[in-house]
Order: sequence, then structure tokens, then C-alpha cells
Amino acid sequence: MSQAMQVESLNARKTYERIASVYDLLDAPYEIGWKRALRRRMFEGLQGAILDAGCGTGCNFIAYPAGVKASGCDASAAMLERARTRAEKMGLEVELRCSDLTRLDWQDRTFDGIVATFVFACIEDHEQAAALSELRRVCKPDGEIRIVDYRLSPRSLVRARQKLMSAWLNGTFAATYTPTTEKYFDQAGLEVIEEKFIRSDVLKMIRLRPRR
Repeated sequence: MSQAMQVESLNARKTYERIASVYDLLDAPYEIGWKRALRRRMFEGLQGAILDAGCGTGCNFIAYPAGVKASGCDASAAMLERARTRAEKMGLEVELRCSDLTRLDWQDRTFDGIVATFVFACIEDHEQAAALSELRRVCKPDGEIRIVDYRLSPRSLVRARQKLMSAWLNGTFAATYTPTTEKYFDQAGLEVIEEKFIRSDVLKMIRLRPRR
């Protein structure tokens, strides 16, 4: 990896260390407006051992199905500390580890289900394949990986608005409307089960599994 790429990755991680204390406040309008319902859809039907990949402050905790063995990871220690506090308040048992998605701290074939909500839009292009490969590695052969992220709308007015907000999205959350995730599925050894837009044409859910 070049020095410039390393700096980009480090800057993205520092972003979340910096905003951890106010992240939930910044995201509250979206969380209350529509994200909570979407989170439940992302975890619906999952059983066994699940991984909340890039769990942040624990916003997905409300969506975990009953009876699952839950684990979560995040590259930001500050975000993860707030997740621990949230889990304690909820009385939720979840194993939380400070772990980068490109170097996950779990053994091969650990999880029945893996969910990444609004995570790959924050991962630089040069790390997308490595992150996907790690998800495949820790996913059981008959397990499932679910990813949801923003997409740039083909509608001119919506696209124009997204482009206006891009600077804020990137500056505040180190995220983009144009993640490059899909072009690395084959390289990472993953095959698509289903892909569909779940909020107009700006939010896409993709269900994947390890290639058989």
C-alpha cells in the first residue's frame, strides 16, 4: 500500500475517533426518521452466531434477533466504548472487539450471518477487496453476508442534491455516495444472492455468500 493510501485510511479512522462523542446526535434525525426500521430488516431471519461488522456506537443492537450469539467490531476504540455503554444499558450480551475489517480478529468460518450497515461507504477503494475477503473468511460456508450502503441516484435532481451533500458526508463521516464494493465481490470469493434498492434508488441492500 502506498504512503498516500495509508494516510487516507488513517484519516478515516481518526474521523470516527474525533466524532464518537457526538455521532449519535449527528445521526439522530436519520436514525429516528428511517434507519431504525431498516436495521431490523437487515438482521431479519438471521440465527446462530452473527457479526455486526463496523458496529460503531451500537445502533444495530435494537435489531438483533432473539437468541443469536452476537459479536461486533469497529476500528475506532472511541466508537466501540460507546457501544459497550449502550449494550450495558440494554442488558445485551454482545462480544465487542476493536478490529479493523481488513484484519478481523476471529477464526475462519465463525459466523452464520454478517451484517455491515453503512460501513463500506466509509472504506477506501484500495481496502474494499481486503475487507470483503475477511468477511468471507469468517463466514461459514452456508452463511450469509448482508451489506447496505448509499448509492448515487440516476435521477438528475436527486443526484445533484447528493453531490451538494457529498462534501458534508465525506467531511463528517468519511463516507461517499459512490462506494466501489460491488466490483470486488468476485475477487473476494463472494457470490450475490440478492440485491435490491430498499429506499428509493439511493440505498442498496446486497445479500452475499461465500462462493461454492
